[in-house]
Amino acid sequence: MIRVRSREGTFRIDVEPDDKLSVLGTKIAKQLNLPDYSSIYISDNPQNVQIRIKDNLEHAISELGVSHGALIYATFEETSDIQDDKMVTDNSSAQINVKQDPVDDFLEKQDGLIKRERDPKFCKHAAKGMCDYCMPLEPYDVNYLAENKIKHTSFHAYLRKINKQNKQNTKFIPPLEEPDFRVKTNCSGGHAPWPEGICTKCQPGAVTLQLQQYRMVDHVEFSVSSLINNFIHFWRSTGTQRFGYLYGRYEPYPDVPLGVKAVVEAIYEPPQEDETDGITLTLPWNEEQMVDEVAASCGLIKVGMIYTDLTDDGTGLGKVICKRHIDSYFLSSQECCFSAAMQNKNQTTSKWSASGKFDSRFVTCVVTGNEDGDIDVAAYQVSNTCMAMVSADIIEPSVDPGVVRVKESTSERYVPEVFYRYKNKYGVNVQESAKPCFPVEYLLVNVTHGFPLNPNPLFVSPTSFPVENRDGVETQSLKNLYKHLGLANSGDVHVNSVSDFHLLTFVKGTNVLDMNDFAALARLATSHEEKDALQLSQSAGWQTLVAIMKSENANLPNGNNGGGSLNNIAHSPTPAWQ
Repeated sequence: MIRVRSREGTFRIDVEPDDKLSVLGTKIAKQLNLPDYSSIYISDNPQNVQIRIKDNLEHAISELGVSHGALIYATFEETSDIQDDKMVTDNSSAQINVKQDPVDDFLEKQDGLIKRERDPKFCKHAAKGMCDYCMPLEPYDVNYLAENKIKHTSFHAYLRKINKQNKQNTKFIPPLEEPDFRVKTNCSGGHAPWPEGICTKCQPGAVTLQLQQYRMVDHVEFSVSSLINNFIHFWRSTGTQRFGYLYGRYEPYPDVPLGVKAVVEAIYEPPQEDETDGITLTLPWNEEQMVDEVAASCGLIKVGMIYTDLTDDGTGLGKVICKRHIDSYFLSSQECCFSAAMQNKNQTTSKWSASGKFDSRFVTCVVTGNEDGDIDVAAYQVSNTCMAMVSADIIEPSVDPGVVRVKESTSERYVPEVFYRYKNKYGVNVQESAKPCFPVEYLLVNVTHGFPLNPNPLFVSPTSFPVENRDGVETQSLKNLYKHLGLANSGDVHVNSVSDFHLLTFVKGTNVLDMNDFAALARLATSHEEKDALQLSQSAGWQTLVAIMKSENANLPNGNNGGGSLNNIAHSPTPAWQ
């Protein structure tokens, strides 16, 4: 038995030492769904010279020095009749034809080296010289990360580390491989399909849990503090918990080498049933696609979710109970499984993975009490392994929030062996079976969070439009829109008043504006420019919306609001965010 690694993943093949390379090539081609072995190259190391099977058909496998259990690397060229969404090129360009996030394309062009100043004690060279004490460090340097208390390597630093081998290859081998703990179907082992039969080819390997080395997002930045204050306002008003989706974008994060931060510009609250100790959601909800389209028109995407877990401590001092700490849990097993499901739904596209996708940048933020009794935000992700385990349906939440249960195998679900490592009281690394349960910490990835020193939010409405789905607290209506835009008092609308994400989703839901008119409204909401205000005010859709609002508010002062123009941007004395 030998193992074969290619851009399609790793698989096992049973051959005899005396078999010719033609036998090996035939089995590899069958596993890779290739018509023949004419385009397959193999090597024992990605950095070594590759052997073309077609040119060495009469050689025995034993002549290659390949022994039982050995790992060989296989590359192949795809022909036009079997090529799908993948594209083989040289090493100077993308190997998988997918559209990555702009932040990935930007960071891939950076050298990522950590610059160091000349050490006055140890550097003996001239000012323009360089030595081991001052030469730049790689972005994944262990000592640098430890000194700066960076717990996880950034994704692009991790990718830079494992992708070194491709610099020496004539053929590309994707360095990223998504874990898969499901039994492989259509096994070529000659046995009955699972559950009647199983072999080492289709059986998933054992899972050894360990803390993930990297993190897809290094920091969560809320563009302005009012985002959190407005979100918490619902709990302060009702005493019940609240859930919302985070909409924003990804940007480079300079505090971590080749780091990425999620910049949150808006929080949308879907329909939900709120309780004092939890939330009930129905997902997906009917308006999800519409909200995503509104976000896209503003240049935003869904970057995560946020929810509250707050309980007043009863002192009347505005303090809350600290529930999540080192002696309890930080993210419960149920929350981990939910986060994994959401990350699986929102995976990150990557040209460095054979599947075109790898892991996820979807973050989970919890608004809860800290050790001082103050309201704080904690941000997390779950590991790539956790995502795969939830996808394979092999773990489930436990009644103890600090542990995760491993399910039992059934005729419909195969559960491989699961282990985790820890240091015992003697400081010795011990491996233990994770069945029936294991600590939830093995699935967590910590993410920092904060607010910018100089806020420059995308949405700058001086007053907040009512938030959606807050029954009994605030209501979205045409009357409230009429009042928010100031049409009840004057004929002109302050241009910044439309710069509110909740207002945009409400207007979109009325279906009054067509696609072009709504695009003009979204452009005005994000640009805050007079030319965009003029274009919107002259559109037929906006005139219709104003007429509908006027008819709904006939009992309010009419004012000179004939066209509902938006031309006050030049007369605004100060920016709305000051």
